[in-house]
Amino acid sequence: MPAALTYADGVSSDRKVLTSAIGVGSGVLVVLVAQLVERLDPGNDLISWIGIGGAIGALVALLMGAPLALSEMGRRRDDAGRALTARRQVEQLFRMTDMLQSALGYGDANAVLRATAAQLMPEFGGALYVFNNSRDRMDLSVDWGWPEGAQPPESISPSQCWALKRGKSHINEVGPNSLRCEHHANDLLILKIPMMARGEVYGLLNVLAVGDDAEQKIGEVATLAGAIADAMSLALSNIALREKLRTQALRDPLTSLYNRRYMEDVLERYANLAERNGSSLSAIMIDLDHFKRLNDEHGHAVGDAVLRAAAAAIVGAIRPSDVACRYGGEELVVLLPDCSLAEAVGKAELLRARIESLSDIHGTRITASLGVATMPETATNMTEILPSADAALYRAKQAGRNRVEAAVRRGEGGSSHQLAEAAE
Repeated sequence: MPAALTYADGVSSDRKVLTSAIGVGSGVLVVLVAQLVERLDPGNDLISWIGIGGAIGALVALLMGAPLALSEMGRRRDDAGRALTARRQVEQLFRMTDMLQSALGYGDANAVLRATAAQLMPEFGGALYVFNNSRDRMDLSVDWGWPEGAQPPESISPSQCWALKRGKSHINEVGPNSLRCEHHANDLLILKIPMMARGEVYGLLNVLAVGDDAEQKIGEVATLAGAIADAMSLALSNIALREKLRTQALRDPLTSLYNRRYMEDVLERYANLAERNGSSLSAIMIDLDHFKRLNDEHGHAVGDAVLRAAAAAIVGAIRPSDVACRYGGEELVVLLPDCSLAEAVGKAELLRARIESLSDIHGTRITASLGVATMPETATNMTEILPSADAALYRAKQAGRNRVEAAVRRGEGGSSHQLAEAAE
């Protein structure tokens, strides 16, 4: 609507200027004709008066038209300035889109967004939120330009955000009687724009304005902020897709543990590091006891639930540096860097107890047998550590299951379960 009014006003001004120009031209023409006639008939006073009237009319038309012409020149100069600003903004948005295509992750995308916002919206603060893996919370990814003591929250709930619930932009206006999201203070004017791509929300862009004219500034920048959000949303979509594909390539879909291929890569890296530093690397091989019988008696749905629960029990008991993997079927492997054989046996006993405690939850007996091996105590290199742990696991099965067996130390031929007894 404002654009239509501006166009109408421009047409009206053009008509007024044209009318004034016609008046000036007519007056000048009358004066010239009067002078020509006066030369042909020097004694005619009527012609002189006509010439004077034409001059006065031209002067009046000029006085009326000059301000309009100057005003029209100023308006067109402003329009040209706005057009130039818009062109520069479009060029900057194109550069932003081009840079985002090279973004490898959220860190790169955040840097591009922050730099673009500093150039196109220097008077405004901002924040970007993205969904966590479970999509039940949005976490703060990057922020800029917020006043001291009024930093954006670290995380927000989608159920508390009107922009996400409505699926379109929402302005948190200042005042106690305005419709505001629960996670923002009442004295901040914030434009919230959901960032959608392919019919799905991937992020939330917040634009903050401060000052007495904050509402006017938010209204003026809303279209530009929407264009920035649109460019950013496609990048977030691509990053989320890459993360999903990467997770699918590295993770077991049932248990969410790392898969065997990833485990083999990590084992090689950990083994090389242990050999170089002279440190230990332990491996725990885990096999759920009588798992086939459990599937046959209770169904595969229960078997899958038990596998997921066992995986969660293992992950909850290991260090961030440890790696838990699904080796195949009901066999699981845990790699423990910088962990001696005795420490690994103690950890294995803890895992065995946690798995056995799942019996009450699932209403059936759940146990596991575990074999432990360590470089360099029981194996010389990475090619020996898993077979050594697997051999210890086999001895645990032969000894009655639901127990931990350690691989025999290099150079020893005695019983290998003495370490398990010491760990208990």
